[in-house]
Amino acid sequence: MFNEEEVILETKHVTKRFLEEDGRELVACNDVNLKFYKGKTLGLVGESGCGKTSFMKMLVWMTRPTEGEIIFKGKDISKIKGKELHDMRQHIQMVFQDPATSFNPKMKIKDIVCEPLLNYGKIKKSDVEKEAKRLLEMVELPEDFADRFPHSMSGGQRQRVAIARALALEPEIIIMDEATSALDVSVQKTIIELITKLQREKGITIGFICHDLGFIQSFSHQVAVMYLGNIVEVLPGEDIATKSVHPYSKALLGSIFDTNMDFSKKIESIEGDPPSPLDVPEGCPFRDRCPDCGDDCGCVKPELKEIEPGHLVACHCACNNEH
Repeated sequence: MFNEEEVILETKHVTKRFLEEDGRELVACNDVNLKFYKGKTLGLVGESGCGKTSFMKMLVWMTRPTEGEIIFKGKDISKIKGKELHDMRQHIQMVFQDPATSFNPKMKIKDIVCEPLLNYGKIKKSDVEKEAKRLLEMVELPEDFADRFPHSMSGGQRQRVAIARALALEPEIIIMDEATSALDVSVQKTIIELITKLQREKGITIGFICHDLGFIQSFSHQVAVMYLGNIVEVLPGEDIATKSVHPYSKALLGSIFDTNMDFSKKIESIEGDPPSPLDVPEGCPFRDRCPDCGDDCGCVKPELKEIEPGHLVACHCACNNEH
């Protein structure tokens, strides 16, 4: 089980609200409490629009929480500014879904991967060639790629460059936003193998956003399932297929191909559409799509409770069945 002494980042009651033009509030993340452990991967999974990216963006200061705390190594970093924020950014880096949109197309690869090092005064201009080759070797790219431009590379190669740039400052945490979803399945596999290899070597903590619960279980040490901005289940990655109890988690599992290539498994869609984040129902947010919805579900919002060590769930029915 996870060692509480190795918690490197923790969110406490983090909520993010956006004010709409008509005066209504959109709650993108609602009272999120999660822990990131040193050298481990936390996968955050859910349908598009559930609040995954909004949550992770708060961890890298792209947006700030409306309420709550983000604790990094014992310090609340949710409200820091100026030089303190600049210095802190080197410890938590991000890899985006489409690196092409985060790269300057006029910059060579060597300048892209070394830009963070130059910005923080870690190297001199004369060191760029040497450092670029070292970083490209780290992500298993030929050193002659240093003089290429992003448009001359494949999607998988560009993602490797994005990983090299994120690792340049030797951060303690990397946030990856759907970092493999735009790639072919075979390329996804090689990128994940690279990420896990680098994690073992460097002891990096990873937060990985994904919408595919079957895929994320293959490499995440812990998985949090999000629905309409709420964390509804948290459990070890290895237990997803056998121990998931929240109806939404089970529905996500039922809607994907079997990772063991069992073609006899029936693929089932999740009934109904999620309600608007501007009009979340009272009680359980999943109640209108849940096959097990009971009387309590319509009026009392379930709290996230631990049903066994390392396994938390927010569901009246699941908790009652466990106890």
